[in-house]
Amino acid sequence: MNSIWSSLSMLLGGLGVFLIGMGMMTDGLKQAAGPALHNILANATRTRWHALGSGAMVTALVQSSTAVGVAAIGFVNAGLLGLAPALWVVFGANVGTTMTSWIVALVGLKFKVEALALPLVGLGALLKLTGQHQRSGALGTALAGFGLLFLGIGLLQTSFEGLSDQMTLPQGNDALSVLAQLGIGLAMTVLMQSSSAAMTITLAAAQSGMLGPQGAAAVVIGANVGSAVTTALAGIGATPNARRTALAHVMFNLLTGTVALLLLPWLVSAIGMARDLLELPHDPATQLALFHTTFNVLGVVLMWPLADGLTRWLLQRFRAREEDEAKPRFLDDNVLVVPALALDALEREVARFGQLCVRIAGAVLTGAAPVALVGDRTAMTQLDAAVESFAERLSRSALSKVASERLAELLRIHRYYKTCADQAQTAAPLQPPEDPALLAHQQAFVAALQRIFSRHDRGLEANGETPAVDEVPMEQAYQSLKAAVLVSAAAGALPLARMETSLGQYSALRRAAQQAAKAREHLHLKPAT
Repeated sequence: MNSIWSSLSMLLGGLGVFLIGMGMMTDGLKQAAGPALHNILANATRTRWHALGSGAMVTALVQSSTAVGVAAIGFVNAGLLGLAPALWVVFGANVGTTMTSWIVALVGLKFKVEALALPLVGLGALLKLTGQHQRSGALGTALAGFGLLFLGIGLLQTSFEGLSDQMTLPQGNDALSVLAQLGIGLAMTVLMQSSSAAMTITLAAAQSGMLGPQGAAAVVIGANVGSAVTTALAGIGATPNARRTALAHVMFNLLTGTVALLLLPWLVSAIGMARDLLELPHDPATQLALFHTTFNVLGVVLMWPLADGLTRWLLQRFRAREEDEAKPRFLDDNVLVVPALALDALEREVARFGQLCVRIAGAVLTGAAPVALVGDRTAMTQLDAAVESFAERLSRSALSKVASERLAELLRIHRYYKTCADQAQTAAPLQPPEDPALLAHQQAFVAALQRIFSRHDRGLEANGETPAVDEVPMEQAYQSLKAAVLVSAAAGALPLARMETSLGQYSALRRAAQQAAKAREHLHLKPAT
């Protein structure tokens, strides 16, 4: 009894060390390879092969299919990546995540881990301490995490060796046993929120003899399906693009898992022959790693003819929320783990917020009364709160100096837009004066303002091309109108109370236009693809 308890304690401890190491390694690699991840995925739009290869390569690099999926969603939300290539990035990430299985099978379970793990932890800690807020510090975190990961694998292997003589897992090949094995894999992934951890436990259990080849393969399928559950949970309440991508990931994993389960006996046999042909080590862990890679590649093959139809179908889903102006279209908490992508999403949402603010200002110029602006004002207030809340959560992340400066710039732009709308609303309703000469001056001023606001929107639609906002005519028109108002009041043609009101309205509209021009000058949207 004491022996079982000791082995179970070591199992829990090994799992904890593995998860901590995996988290540190992933965080460190994401920080160190952030610009590379950004650049590689941004160029993944040319063909399916490019997108597929980018997803697999970056996942193998950062050891996190979740991070790559989040990055793909972030690019779609930011308008930099279409849904179709984003799906292939996600499918490629499923293939890339099998690299963890190979690391565990060929390294983690083959060597005396202390000889490799402890030096990595020490070197990583040294780099972390000497390279705070630098790429070397991020690499130090990754190396220390890598070392802890191997320590966790060693503890898991030792614990399963102690348990293998005292307990067994479902071994049969009948339907009930296979369902139990599937359930074990699915439950482990859902509970630990990590398919990599579930895979590592399965490899260690198979290597110790607690699971046969087919039973272990069924657990691997269950773990793969379990990662789809994690993705589905992340998609709840997210943006439409995030939910579309999450649904595609779920469908990919379910299709792949179903086909692999139906072909399970033949696949296990074929994998054994392939292992011999490739002259790989004859052990259960290596066979499982090869099986994990094979059935994920099989999933890509199955999705190849279905992808176009799936993309069209997904684009028709989740449209109602996207059409609601009061709710953010680009902000998604899932992208907060990659600050560069979160900033891209925030920039898009600030630009959308700006269009709404400029539209309010334009409506005031046409004589709209405050009551006519209630709908847009409500949408603006809710969107403003969403932008500020997202920015606040982003500010709590570990941002680089460049990222912090960009966040501050976006908040400044957001403030310009908000001031633009607030100033314009103080001028509503804008009424035409009775004096024909004064009316002509007001019309010239309004026309100059409308040119600024319309050029602002055309500039946004041009994806970053700064419009040539010519404020001189607007300023000239304002000064001429102001002088005409004072002359009219001095001549007794305009009551003094009306003079004060009119001058306040014109001054507010002038400032609204200046704020819109400042915002557009600082906003540099990246071209959409």
